[in-house]
Amino acid sequence: MKLDNLFNTNLTKIKPNAIRAFDESASQVEGIIKLTLGQPDFNTPEHVKDAGIKAIQDNQTGYLSTPGDNRLRQAAANFVKEKYDLDYQWEDEVIVTVGATESLSTALQSICNPGDKIIVPSPYFTLYSSIIYLAGGEPIEVDTSANDFVMSPEMLKDTLEEHGDAVKAIILNYPTNPTGVNWTEEDAKAFADVLRDRPIFVISDEVYSELVYEEEHVSIAKYIREQAIVINGVSKSHAMTGWRVGLLFAPANIMSQLVKVHQNLVTTNSTISQLAARAALENGMNDAQPMREKYMMRRDYIYDFMTRLGFKIVKPSGTFYMFARIPEDLEQNSMDFCLDLAHSAAVAFVPGSAFGIGGESHVRLSYAASIDDIKEAMRRLEVFVKEKRENKKIKDY
Repeated sequence: MKLDNLFNTNLTKIKPNAIRAFDESASQVEGIIKLTLGQPDFNTPEHVKDAGIKAIQDNQTGYLSTPGDNRLRQAAANFVKEKYDLDYQWEDEVIVTVGATESLSTALQSICNPGDKIIVPSPYFTLYSSIIYLAGGEPIEVDTSANDFVMSPEMLKDTLEEHGDAVKAIILNYPTNPTGVNWTEEDAKAFADVLRDRPIFVISDEVYSELVYEEEHVSIAKYIREQAIVINGVSKSHAMTGWRVGLLFAPANIMSQLVKVHQNLVTTNSTISQLAARAALENGMNDAQPMREKYMMRRDYIYDFMTRLGFKIVKPSGTFYMFARIPEDLEQNSMDFCLDLAHSAAVAFVPGSAFGIGGESHVRLSYAASIDDIKEAMRRLEVFVKEKRENKKIKDY
């Protein structure tokens, strides 16, 4: 009996995760330096690890309530209030999810009906389109590459005019993976003015909010709270990727629906992870600061180095990613470029094509890696580029 044609038809629209696939392929190259995954090279802070250990020793290994640990939700509400001037009542406007990915899944499954359209500025984090498809929606990509990777209010207006009432939501991600680009308070206000009074949800992925450099993080929820679903977590801010703790914020009338999906997806998050995250937010309000300072140093080193080699880069103002346009005198197909770089120079970047229509001819590299690895990767990249150019001269001659 064959079951091949009995799967959810939405799965046919989903491709394997391009970032993970390329990372696994590049891992086979001996001596490879991988600047591929968004995995902080910092350890989880000691006081957070101690809280996790104590939770185990105290046998706190049973279920917590579906929305999450009360004190963690209180700490989360206090954190976004103090940091970003966002007001949420912990009792009915905050839930704890299994990472930011589950937050996104919960939000989209809560709002999507078959055929609903979700606007996604591109380039974008690869899972956005996949999760939209799984929820029964349809992603509408908007290429922002000509606008330094920030979607303008004019782009939004044009997209809304084109797709009309079919648009159910927009996903915003500032600062942005993969580009590291952030927006200003003026940008956020202008966007809010376009969206206000329209029957559209705004899903704001702010998981990199603590990794903003020269400016302050600005959440659109500050201006259109009643429409906003805010996603955050401790993975990037406290180097806790493996603990899988996400945070979801929304007005009570929206959250009452989101929690129905959350409880049926996961019941609740890990108790031990939640108690560790509680310590992170209660006692480590500024744990990201030393990491942020080192990320800035790495950013500046890579930006100066790659710009000198001819890569065009919008300098990141947040996250730990660099999104670089391949020099025009080199191979412009991002997959071919990255494969050649990996096998010829043992350096792994992610092809820009993995991030949607705005990503081709670019590469993404993560500087959540040691400075020694970064310097060696840049040295190898320079040799690779020089050899490519020399070979091209010989061929053209």
